[in-house]
Formats: sequence, structure tokens, C-alpha cells
Amino acid sequence: MKLAVVGGGSTYTPELIDGFARLRDTLPITELVLVDPAAERLELVGGLARRIFAKQGHTGKIVTTSDLDAGVEGADAVLLQLRVGGQAARNQDETWPLECGCVGQETTGAGGLAKALRTVPVVLDIAERVRRTNPDAWIIDFTNPVGIVTRALLQAGHKAVGLCNVAIGFQRKFAKLLDVAPSAIHLDHVGLNHLTWETGVRLGGPDGENVLPRLLAEHGDTIAGDLHLPRLVMDRFGVVPSYYLRYFYAHDEVVRELGTKPSRAAEVAAMEKELLEMYGDPALDEKPALLGKRGGAFYSEAAVDLAASLLGGGGSPYQVVNTYNNGTLPFLPDDAVIETQAAVGRDGAAPLPVAPVDPLYAGLIANVTAYEDLALEAALRGGRDRVFKALLAHPLVGQYAYAEGLTDRLLAHNREHLAWA
Repeated sequence: MKLAVVGGGSTYTPELIDGFARLRDTLPITELVLVDPAAERLELVGGLARRIFAKQGHTGKIVTTSDLDAGVEGADAVLLQLRVGGQAARNQDETWPLECGCVGQETTGAGGLAKALRTVPVVLDIAERVRRTNPDAWIIDFTNPVGIVTRALLQAGHKAVGLCNVAIGFQRKFAKLLDVAPSAIHLDHVGLNHLTWETGVRLGGPDGENVLPRLLAEHGDTIAGDLHLPRLVMDRFGVVPSYYLRYFYAHDEVVRELGTKPSRAAEVAAMEKELLEMYGDPALDEKPALLGKRGGAFYSEAAVDLAASLLGGGGSPYQVVNTYNNGTLPFLPDDAVIETQAAVGRDGAAPLPVAPVDPLYAGLIANVTAYEDLALEAALRGGRDRVFKALLAHPLVGQYAYAEGLTDRLLAHNREHLAWA
């Protein structure tokens, strides 16, 4: 089995490698290709990857290359983990929206739109080259904004599934609080990527006992503290929102906080510099503890599970993925991409039925889906007016003057990445 990781020079990659090594019985990789144009960085990551495989007794071959076509040729699955523009572009996404009094964040709001505009054309080019080289390969997208990117891939006819680590993070957190194995936890997970709610936590599978009320009663303070949201939000509605709902539920508070400290991108850039120095140490043969602060917790395990199921191996029967709605949420178009529990196999992901969604959540989901429609149109066709309309439609913007100012700033900071600008 051959897998390729596009963006393999990422400091995330050793987390992925560690998962491939530990879970080799689930996903028996014979060749893993790390593809990245940054040759020096790629060699540091590739060297550590080989040492991790060797220490854990994995016999698979690890190859590094800057040649995308050669790297994906013959691959059974291609994982995408790109960041167009690097941490420098992310830093801009997180700062210039604050000048207009709006949240600065890399996956939602104005910053998320900027990332989508930079990313969608690049991902579609990569996917088309994968299709020419190997039309049967699955594309697993971990590149943000996952919902928009996955929708672009699916609409272009690619075999693609989107992946995020939010759900597996909740699964592991809840399992620890309940003192059960993670595999015993099944989430009733509803919404869009980075806009989700856990409306049920079931033991044993989709039809198992819902222990969410017990979790909230016994561990509500802990869960609320991790999410930086008041406990009353969960107690009042009986759900657990993802961390990203804080940008909606406490927007002004978050804007004030972001204005008082360095951007997350600046923190991550400093961390990456330290990580790459560590990766260059020939004695290092395991992922360093610092990587846990970088983000992407449990990404490797989610990726292994998904790839194993898509390729016919021993993955879990149900997984939270990003895929076409296809009637799952009746208030959305069939071709909207939702994040939901699905049965995953060789033919892809088939969403499980979802209980009727409370209008409090359905309204926001529909609003953000409309924004994503406009964002994808802007990413595919360009144009200032399309960017403005997408911003105006986003509930974190929503005012004409804000949308005007944000459009000007987005274009000014991203001209080098937007061919049409």
C-alpha cells in the first residue's frame, strides 16, 4: 500500500508518522511519500520520519520528493495538509480583520475566506494531477477550511473525503472523563466543519445509551473550561459546542482578547522554528513533546482510521467526516458539505441519519452554508464583488461597512496569491 502526503514538510508530519508506525496493523503501508517544495524542511522532517519508523519496527519505505507527479504516482490515497503562504499568510489572516473590529482567525470569518481563496485553486490543481496520474486514488483533505476545500474537490468530481480532528478530540476527552475506551464513544455530531455541536454522546454505537446529560452534570465545568465558554451555554441547551462556536457566541469578547496578545500564527512560527531544530537532531527518533502544543491532536489516528476504511482495511465502521449532505440535513442543499457521522468504506462516506436539528443551530448552519456557497464561487471565479458578497453573508461580518473594509484589506494582503487580483 502506497500513501502520499502533500505538504509532507509540515511540522505536523511526525505526528502523522507516529500514528502510521503505531497503527501499522490497521493500515499496512509499504511506501510513504512525503511531497513538499521546501527541500531543506522536507529533509529534516523526512529524516525524523525514517527514524520513527525504524525505532518502532515499521518496515515501510519513506521517500521524500518535491516532484508532485512522481510522488503521487501509484498512490492508493493522497493526504493533503497544505498551508498556502505559510505562517506569514496565517499571521495576516489573524490580524487585519481586527482592524475592522472582526475576529481574526485562519479558518472562519474574513481570515478564513482569505485562506479559502488562496487554497482552493492550489488544491484543485493538485487533485487534477493526482487524477491524471492515478484516477483511483482517494484524496483525504486535512487542509483548512476543510468544508469549502472538500466541496471544491467533490464538485470537480474527485474521490475526496474531508477530515478534521475536532470530533476525535471530543471522543478522546469524553472517553477519559467516563473512563471508557475511545472506541466505546459514538458522537451525535452535527453541523459544518468548525461549526459543530455534540448533541449526543452514546456508548457502544449509534443506538447506544446517550450519556451526554451525565457528562454535563458531572464534568460540565471541565468541558466548559476547555472550550473557554460559560457552562450555562451547555447546561441551557444540553449540547457541547465546538471551540469554534466561541467566535460566534462571544465574538466581541474574543476580538478584545485577540487585540491584547500575539497572534496564534506568531506563536506557532516560533514553535515551528524550535521543532525543526529538534528534527535535525540525528538522535531524535520519536515525536517531541513540544509537538503536542502545535495543534492537530489525534490527527494521525483519525487519518489512519479513515484511510484504512476507504482502502478496505480495518478502520472503524463509523467516523466523523466532511462529505456531501445528500438529504441528511433537509434544510441544506444536497451538495452542501457537512461534518457528520458516516459509514465509511471502499465506496466513500455515507452519512448516518441525523435527528431534527434545533432551529438555534439549524439557522446558523444554513447561514454559514450560504456564505460557503459564495466563498467557493469567489475562490473559483475571483472578483472583488464576489469577495464582498461572501464577507457580507458571513455572520461574523454581516455589515456593509465592515465587508467593504475587509474586502480592501483581504485583497491588499493576498494579491501575490490571487492570480485575478
